[in-house]
Amino acid sequence: MTNPTATANLTELPEEVRDVPVAEWLRMYRLMATIRAFEEQVNELYVTRRMPGLAHLYIGEEAVAVGVCAALRPEDYITSTHRGHGHCLAKGARVDRMFCELLGKAEGYCRGKGGSMHIADPDSGNLGANAIVGGSAGIATGAALSAKMRGTDQVAVCFFGEGALGQGLLYEVMNMASLWRLPVVYVCENNLYNEYTHYRETTAGDILARPQAFGIPGEEVDGQDVRQVLAAARRAVARARRGEGPTFLLCNTYRYFGHHVGDVDRSYYRSKEEEEAWKRQRDPLKILREWMIAAGLARADEFEVAERAAREEVAQGVAYALAAPYPDPSEVTEHVYA
Repeated sequence: MTNPTATANLTELPEEVRDVPVAEWLRMYRLMATIRAFEEQVNELYVTRRMPGLAHLYIGEEAVAVGVCAALRPEDYITSTHRGHGHCLAKGARVDRMFCELLGKAEGYCRGKGGSMHIADPDSGNLGANAIVGGSAGIATGAALSAKMRGTDQVAVCFFGEGALGQGLLYEVMNMASLWRLPVVYVCENNLYNEYTHYRETTAGDILARPQAFGIPGEEVDGQDVRQVLAAARRAVARARRGEGPTFLLCNTYRYFGHHVGDVDRSYYRSKEEEEAWKRQRDPLKILREWMIAAGLARADEFEVAERAAREEVAQGVAYALAAPYPDPSEVTEHVYA
């Protein structure tokens, strides 16, 4: 049996994460497995016509959300994106209530009115997903300003895809955050494709040169390796808590499925060979699992137990949501803002 309090204090690890207990690495693995199982079930709900609307699957990118959120406290903030289920779960959302939201049920986080792209859970610090590309940048920066004005040491994290690098709002708020030394971390999840177009066709120059133009330090990290993500996130969060201002993290990652659940035939913008290579060689769960086994930190059967528990949690959550009641029609004008 693995000693849960043992630490993975190995020289190949970044210094910032050498004190992480084995139990915490296993928890992160279980959480990544839960996100993947959740998203697989979302796809099943869509193809069987039990879920209204579209969803944007996070499969393949799990290490970014889990690594970043593992560096945060419960009272810290995040803002999310249209591809936001992984962020929600990593910050503490419950599987059953998330399924309720996706299915339009009364027990959803937004009582079924937000759906896939607008889930918010202020109790866990999740200020909300956003269907507008880059749309949450102002919200996260505003939350950071609020924390500074209130004198807390809370940190806000803004998740966004590389497509948001073409949105002016992002640069406006980065300018403000740098001027006012706000405790915000901008996390760019570069999964290579702006919907159906490779980012190299839409994004000129060096991505990290953009935040650096505002005096914001930037760091590029392997978004498939939760160890690297957690280390970079810890550095950025610690800097923010010290009052030293914002940081920009460029996390290189990959979405295994289409831009949304209806994007099935992707051959016109990327090859099957490319997809299979990422799945085979750069899978975030596989990277963590193989490292821990090789380092003698865990046994193979412990990961099997974690994956089975994740699938069971997701199965119970979706069953609960399918049986849950819809909100009363009289609520249609409640909690709706324009």
